Amino acid sequence: MKAGLLFLVLGYFLSQFYRSFLAVLTPVLGAEIGTTSADLSFASGMWFLTFAAMQIPVGWALDRFGPKLTASVLLAFGGGGGAVVFAMAEGPGAVTLAMALFGIGGSPVLMASYFIFARMFPQAMFSTLAGAMIGFGSAGNLAGSAPLAMAVSAWGWRNTMWGLGFAALLVALALMLVLRDPPAEPHDEAPGGNLLTLLTNRNLLLLFPLLLVNYAPAMAIRGLWAGPYLTDVFAMDEAGIGRVTLFMALAMALGNLLYGPAERLLGSKKTVVLAGNLAGAAACLTLWAMPASSPVMAASMFVLIGLFGASYPVLMAHGQLFIPRRLTGRGITLLNLFGIGGVGLMQFLTSAMARTHAPDPVPVPGFYSDLFLLFALSLLAGTLIYTLCAERPAKG
Repeated sequence: MKAGLLFLVLGYFLSQFYRSFLAVLTPVLGAEIGTTSADLSFASGMWFLTFAAMQIPVGWALDRFGPKLTASVLLAFGGGGGAVVFAMAEGPGAVTLAMALFGIGGSPVLMASYFIFARMFPQAMFSTLAGAMIGFGSAGNLAGSAPLAMAVSAWGWRNTMWGLGFAALLVALALMLVLRDPPAEPHDEAPGGNLLTLLTNRNLLLLFPLLLVNYAPAMAIRGLWAGPYLTDVFAMDEAGIGRVTLFMALAMALGNLLYGPAERLLGSKKTVVLAGNLAGAAACLTLWAMPASSPVMAASMFVLIGLFGASYPVLMAHGQLFIPRRLTGRGITLLNLFGIGGVGLMQFLTSAMARTHAPDPVPVPGFYSDLFLLFALSLLAGTLIYTLCAERPAKG
């Protein structure tokens, strides 16, 4: 199982890379194949919505076939196939198709590990294990920043994508060979529970809105908008964007490693989640008020948004308290559908905002100010609803 979890981390590395690398490629893709930031925002949103749409079939497949077959097959098809399409892209349509395939490839990897954690480890360890999985896998987020910029400079973006496709196929093969499925639950086939059971749970309904928005600002900025913003407002080049996004990626990885221990220290999932998301909203409001202050201030706020925007593992652990064990696969993937789908919806919304502003003589900083205000208000709304969620299920 240790070897299998190691290769799941490597698979999640690729998933993190594929969702976040477009920010660094913004200048080169625009120059070589004519993509705009609105095109790339739409393509990025397609990754997240495809990923989210896959969560329902992935949840069923985890419960029915187990994590080994589910993760290895989809990673090979989407991760490998998406890289091939991207490497051969000649316009924004191919980039969008590649990102959709990447979403399919990444859709089962984290949930396969969470399925194993929920089935084979004590519930009290879930937040820490989930955060560690994201923290270590976030090296892919790091790789999609300054290291990607260096790789593109040395080998070109097409050759880099061919190499990533080969890596995805190798990881998928390793998962098929070494990953072991958890033992079946004695009552896995018992009647009396389905997705409707989960969708009518009051506490899950109160948790879904924050899941929908908590990851969206950090990932929308890191995955795309950092590139256009730093280019348009501060005339930053590819290497500079790579450095800023590297610091933000490091903050996101650190946040995932710190939220679990913070929860154990305070003894409350809810308190940690509320504090973190309010802090993230404050950083977004700072950028809204001063969108063109300085690149150092902008980078500092990006780091804070990345750090505090990592409450996802604790939210997942909180939601898991309300999921019957028989519905583990479908339950955790339903939670993930909201967590990832929210990023996709945000990217589509911001893409529409960019297209609306493009023909008008609107000052560039003003558009980005509106963007950061949207991120802040969405976090505040989700946090407000989450305050009504119970800390844990009622006894009896």
